[in-house]
Amino acid sequence: MSDNLSPNPRGNDNWERDALERIALAAIREQRAARRWRIFFRFVFLAVILFIAWGVFDFTGDHVSKAAKHTALIDLQGEISANSDASADNIDAALESAFEDDGTAGVILRINSPGGSPVQAGIVYREIGRLRAKYPKTPLYVVVDDMCASGGYYIAAAADRIYVDKASIVGSIGVLMDGFGFTGLMDKLGVERRMHTSGANKGAFDPFSPETPKMTAHAQDMLDQIHTQFIDAVKQGRGKRLKDDPDLFSGMFWTGEKSVQLGLADGFGDANYVAREVIKQPDIVDYTQKESISERVVRRFGASIGDAAVRALTLGGKVQLR
Repeated sequence: MSDNLSPNPRGNDNWERDALERIALAAIREQRAARRWRIFFRFVFLAVILFIAWGVFDFTGDHVSKAAKHTALIDLQGEISANSDASADNIDAALESAFEDDGTAGVILRINSPGGSPVQAGIVYREIGRLRAKYPKTPLYVVVDDMCASGGYYIAAAADRIYVDKASIVGSIGVLMDGFGFTGLMDKLGVERRMHTSGANKGAFDPFSPETPKMTAHAQDMLDQIHTQFIDAVKQGRGKRLKDDPDLFSGMFWTGEKSVQLGLADGFGDANYVAREVIKQPDIVDYTQKESISERVVRRFGASIGDAAVRALTLGGKVQLR
């Protein structure tokens, strides 16, 4: 037998060793990759837990211990609506917490709002009246920042006194209902509106259908009723302080300086001034309801979906105190 055909034990050993080394290296690489993924998912899991804890305990809020005697502050910022920070639920909850605290010497409701929902504004107005009657020794003052208009002023009228800056915008005691009509554009585009209803007035205020005199009269009647409710609330809250001016309830708005002259406001000052000079308790504790991170994300996501659905269904008007 030739030497070329005889087995080579040494070469065979090298081949087996190389194969084993490759298998071992592949196993090591796989283990390292698996370990890296485990570490990654652990970090993700930890991040989720921290996010949930952050939302539950709300570490972002200002947590100020309540002093023995202090001035309670509540901020009402932005549009007044059920799906905003300035909702009746949020404002009423903050007001109740402030009034219930034995250390509260007085309450400041700081408003910076162009108005919004007449329903939400009316709910807060009535809650202020209830709390003032329940806690007659605890005064409530409104301090106006840049703007206190329409629904914002509806709420402010329930306070004991209203303080403004000379350049604040105050008033706009009126109601509006706005929307769009597309009938002329549809005619030009050759688009036909097909809507089937059960009920003679079910399709009223559809933006793709022509407005009728009956619809216009009905809308005006609703606006006049809400306007009367608004006027009555202001008169009840402000009483004889209101001056006799023909434009007072016309929807006109004025500077803070002019609003004092008209009796819509009582004087000038910010929150620190009112706490220090009027309530005589310069220590301010913030009772404003602050959403946690998780609540804010959920609310805004839900509100965006809801608004998109509403816009998809109708482009009709919405009654607002603005």
